[in-house]
Amino acid sequence: MNITDKTVLITGANRGLGQALVEEALRRGVGRVHAAARRPVTHPDGRVTPIALDVTDAAQVRAAAQTVGSLDVLVNNAGISVPDDLGDPTALDQHLAVNLFGTYGVTMAFLPALTASRGAIVNVLSLASLATVPITPAYAISKAAAFSLSQSLRALLAGRGVTVHAALPGPIDTDMIRGWEIPKAPPAAVARAILDGLADGEDEIFPDPMSAALAEGWRDGPAKALERQNTALLPVN
Repeated sequence: MNITDKTVLITGANRGLGQALVEEALRRGVGRVHAAARRPVTHPDGRVTPIALDVTDAAQVRAAAQTVGSLDVLVNNAGISVPDDLGDPTALDQHLAVNLFGTYGVTMAFLPALTASRGAIVNVLSLASLATVPITPAYAISKAAAFSLSQSLRALLAGRGVTVHAALPGPIDTDMIRGWEIPKAPPAAVARAILDGLADGEDEIFPDPMSAALAEGWRDGPAKALERQNTALLPVN
């Protein structure tokens, strides 16, 4: 998927990685970027259209899908991460509402447009999808569920010509983990690698040095082989 002259929608686009994805899309010559966020911000580039979108608000999601119309690429980037210890089920509910059901709801709302364009979906997840981070377990659980959603959608939508890609970054230098004393990748570099992975048609995108160390082992490993084997169980239309 070459996004030059394409129409792209990015959720969580008002800061951090989402903002970096908007800038990288513009740099690559995108035709239109719908920059969606709970509190959208204006942009000096006329190709950017701010959209108010809370991914947990079904009415807002439906309205956004009607407003946008045609779409080539959906980037589900909106997410939350709050430290917890699984002692309060409310924390898990909050993470699942945004990171899993928000991703699902936005995807289904825009699926008719993506089917019409034979477009692409990029779900921005985390290495925590593959191995939990025990100081943010609710976040890791929600991202693991969203990764399974991505794999399922990949298999189910292939017959419609819609590709599904899962970005699996390690720590990124954004507000979400700004106080963590660990190595972090710059958002601009991660955004660039995510769109490179989309252009290369990668199922799983490992867009930073920490995650890239796992890429070869994942792509040639038993878990990926099992995904392909399970996908083959789908009936041929």
